[in-house]
Amino acid sequence: MRGARSATWVVGAIVVALGATACGGGSGSSDKAEVDPNGIYTYDDVEPQNPLIPTNTNEVGGGYILKNLFRGLVDFDAKGNLRNQVAESVESKDNKHFVVKLKKGWTFHNGEKVTASSFVDAWNWGANAKNAQLNSSWFTDIKGYEDVHPEKGDPKADKMSGLKVVNDNEFTIDLSHAVSTFKDRLFYDAFFPLPKAFYKDTKAFGEHPIGNGPYKQAGDWEHKVQFKVKKYAGYKGEDKPKNGGITFKFYSKEEGAYNDLVSDQLDVMYQVPPSMISKYKDDLGERSVDQMFGGNTTIGFPMYDKAWQKPEKAKVRQGLSMAIDRATIAKTVLNGSKDAADGWVPKVVKGYKANECGEFCKFDAKKAKALIKEGGGVPGGKMTIAYNTDGGNKEWADAVCNDIRQNAGVPCTAEPRATFQQLRSEITGKKLDSAFRMAWVQDFPNIANFISEQYRTGAGANDMGFSDKKLDGLLKQADEAKTPAEAQKLYGDAADSLRDQMPSIPLFFDHTNAGHSNNVQNVKFDTFRQAIWTDVEVKKK
Repeated sequence: MRGARSATWVVGAIVVALGATACGGGSGSSDKAEVDPNGIYTYDDVEPQNPLIPTNTNEVGGGYILKNLFRGLVDFDAKGNLRNQVAESVESKDNKHFVVKLKKGWTFHNGEKVTASSFVDAWNWGANAKNAQLNSSWFTDIKGYEDVHPEKGDPKADKMSGLKVVNDNEFTIDLSHAVSTFKDRLFYDAFFPLPKAFYKDTKAFGEHPIGNGPYKQAGDWEHKVQFKVKKYAGYKGEDKPKNGGITFKFYSKEEGAYNDLVSDQLDVMYQVPPSMISKYKDDLGERSVDQMFGGNTTIGFPMYDKAWQKPEKAKVRQGLSMAIDRATIAKTVLNGSKDAADGWVPKVVKGYKANECGEFCKFDAKKAKALIKEGGGVPGGKMTIAYNTDGGNKEWADAVCNDIRQNAGVPCTAEPRATFQQLRSEITGKKLDSAFRMAWVQDFPNIANFISEQYRTGAGANDMGFSDKKLDGLLKQADEAKTPAEAQKLYGDAADSLRDQMPSIPLFFDHTNAGHSNNVQNVKFDTFRQAIWTDVEVKKK
């Protein structure tokens, strides 16, 4: 999932061991205060890019809200173990034909029962090309996807042939080919169920979503201000709330959010601004958190632009990467809040391999200049990096541009956008002709999520418009692998191949540098960089 701040498979046996990092720090004093089970707490967020529809939300501004309003068939617990939520079971003997059975008693916030059709209808709608959903590619592997989402022209059908409702509590999924880790993939937001009310007025639903999760919407969405949710009494999931609800407060400046945090006007901040990294532990004491998570920061290139598509421009991108002294920027400018990246897959993610990027992620000014010259120079003779100012990115963007100017001799300017929403609109609209800031927070804890969802041809999160037949072939082989170990190796081979074309430049592996106010306790974070929302306890006043 695309990250809003400075910053997404595997079967249970190889799910990354998150225990040491999943919940480290942030719980505050060992002296527990009396708790108000109906207390409301506030959470730092940004204005979502789009109306709140699961298949059209792939950034954290809206994603964090949806993850509280909805639950899918499965999810991951705090230790990174896959568990059933709405599903009683998801079974397959060949990783191609799946039988899904649902638990009884689940309802949407409007009282409607969650049935097999709630899932099947939602997936068919989300996959249909005429609905132009950002997350439609998540359904690619389901048989019949090409009929509802052809590469060109109108859909030939409105339903994927691979989805069949057996009864209210059972449906089947047939894939066009075996996918060794499909069950884990079902965790993603695109696979959430939808009530019948959605289809009657999708526009209205985007403003007032009706989910089946632990919280339901409370009042109207106050755009650019806040979004409130409250505990849903009818929730049947494993993670029942220990609080009464959450107010997601939208900040345009991280410094403003941080000031509110320190003064107890904001209860949870999942990423303090770089300008406060050197002091936040002193300010917050035991209420501060510093731990690695499954996220990275990269610079993407508009590979849909003809100037950047030329084969020789791969050398230019490689050279630009070698001009950046990541380690120094991470240590000085970012005060150790990130690690210098040596590839596209973070260290805490299953499948990480040291030095994945090879020499191209190592600082070498002389080699950088030579490669850029061999590639005929940067298109247009200058470089720009677009970034959003409401995400604490200015410091590193300026530092990266400074390195490119000094070490590669290429004019470079970090170009700010006022909001994450504005930047995402330009990126998804393919309106940029130079580099742009990208960040990724894992959707599930494995290498495939960092490679397949961002670099496969036509993938919904492929912001660069990148396409490479070699990589696509390796990903297909990995999908069809018979064992998790074989799949992981092939995903790794695909990741290694990215260095040949460098559609993006790896910069940093990200940390959760978070904190909470004196108003709450039991605040812990997982490797998705998310607070475990339902576990947060509000102190009784």
